[in-house]
Amino acid sequence: QVQLVESGGGVVQSGGSLRLSCAVSGGTISTYTMGWFRQAPGKEREFVAALSRSTGNTYYGTSVKGRFTISKDNAKNLLYLQMNSLIPEDTAAYYCAAALKFGVFTNRDNYDYWGQGTQVTVSE
Repeated sequence: QVQLVESGGGVVQSGGSLRLSCAVSGGTISTYTMGWFRQAPGKEREFVAALSRSTGNTYYGTSVKGRFTISKDNAKNLLYLQMNSLIPEDTAAYYCAAALKFGVFTNRDNYDYWGQGTQVTVSE
C-alpha cells in the first residue's frame, strides 16, 4: 500500500519561505503523477501544484504561480514544495497526493493516494 507522509510545515512570517517534503513509501515516485493541494478552515481543498511523471512539466494554481515550486527526487522517493514570498492567505493544511493515471491533474478526484497533511501558518 502506498503511503505519503508530509513534513516541513510550521509558522512563518509574511514574506518568508518554507519547504515542504512528502515521503513516498510502498511505491516508486517516478510511477505516479504527483501533486500538492491545500485546505484552509471552512474552504474547499484547493489545487496548488502538480508534476508530470512523463514530461517533468509543472503546473501551478493561479494564486501560487511564481512563488511556489514543485520538484521531486526520484532517488530519495521525495516530493517537495518550495514556498517563497508567503502571505497570510497561504495559511492552510498542505497535502501531497499521487495519481496512478497518466496526465497532470488539477482536480483532486483524479488522485488515488493522499498524505495526512502538514500545517502551514503565515503570520502578518
